[in-house]
Amino acid sequence: MDKLSLAYAQQMDKEDPIASYRARYIFPQHNGTDCLYFCGNSLGLQPKSTKEAIVNELDHWAQYGVEGHFKGDNAWMYYHKLLTPSCARLVGAKESEVVVMNTLSTNLHLLMVSFYRPTETRFKIIMEDQAFPSDQYAVESQVRFHGFDPADAIIEVKPRSGESYIRTADIEQIIRAEGDSIALVFFSGVNYYNGQFFEMKRITDVAHEVGAVAGFDLAHTAGNLPLQLHDWDVDFAAWCSYKYLNAGPGGPSGVFVHEKHGNNPDLPRFAGWWGHDEESRFKMEKGFIPMQGAQGWQLSNAQVLSFAAMKASLDIFDEVGMDALRAKSLKLSGYMIDLIDSIEGGSFFKLISPRADTIRGAQLSMLTQDGVGKKLFDYLTENGVICDWREPNVIRLAPVPMYNSFEDVWHFVDLVKKWLVENA
Repeated sequence: MDKLSLAYAQQMDKEDPIASYRARYIFPQHNGTDCLYFCGNSLGLQPKSTKEAIVNELDHWAQYGVEGHFKGDNAWMYYHKLLTPSCARLVGAKESEVVVMNTLSTNLHLLMVSFYRPTETRFKIIMEDQAFPSDQYAVESQVRFHGFDPADAIIEVKPRSGESYIRTADIEQIIRAEGDSIALVFFSGVNYYNGQFFEMKRITDVAHEVGAVAGFDLAHTAGNLPLQLHDWDVDFAAWCSYKYLNAGPGGPSGVFVHEKHGNNPDLPRFAGWWGHDEESRFKMEKGFIPMQGAQGWQLSNAQVLSFAAMKASLDIFDEVGMDALRAKSLKLSGYMIDLIDSIEGGSFFKLISPRADTIRGAQLSMLTQDGVGKKLFDYLTENGVICDWREPNVIRLAPVPMYNSFEDVWHFVDLVKKWLVENA
């Protein structure tokens, strides 16, 4: 069967063992039909179970009022713990090493309070070039807070000339060259712009080799790729839940703190009452005693309504499993690469995302010619495609294995071909 045909895509969908999960999500509509939704790297689709989960907590509130903290099936006092097993499985951690709390940028600052502890001689932070702006701002402000000049303290690793993503060997070389001047190595798990999946274990190992801490922003990684944070010996990480994890706009953040740090009550941190020892929390006494593990970084009690939305989504991830999602993701993104490569007259754009399976997640980024890309993006939007435009000239696409189909990918590329016929 011709790999470029619609029939081939439809056959791939018939053979997909997790195709049925598509029906568990709500697609935006375009002229009465489902949009081609390739924006799960920015905001995931809503699971159909989300509304019921939130309504249940509204009913719980209505029935019990303040006593809902201690009564009912999902008493709010312990609600964050309902998310812990799923999150631990999701990122490859022990349950004691994860907690859901706050939002992503807040958590990154809280973690850097503990894990960016610069000295006069060891104060530098190594990070990727073109990191997401929140990471850039967080790192810059942390450096200034400690009295250092970002120009001296922040070293950004760039791709080689003519290349679109960073070689792991270059990251390792820079870390070793800077040596004992490095306090923190801080990378994304997946770069938001080009979709590169960084080799986290290798980066962590070389950071530890020079005596530095290794931390990661997993906003574009959690729910996208299988992770083994505990085994990789990562020191800390945080992620949001509204992208691949489908927990809704502004959804809560997860945090990972390796057990070698989480069980150290003397590690500096900003404290809040929900991070205080659970057994004595309501005695309201002075003197902070942190919970063991990642829970000791909590500040406030759970945001129950948003946690309920997150739990509804995580329940589906538990059913499917990251291994099955990753297996489909590689086929789905690989299929999109093959179809894009097959386009005649496709010199208007090129893929800048890695092609190797080991460093590619779900996202593919198309670098377009100046003055061309936005016209193509607008055409796609007018024809029911929801994807993402990033200045100055990149279209980001995320064929998400949980709910995107091979036929979705085929129809997207078919639209690109039609645009080329009209505009080449």
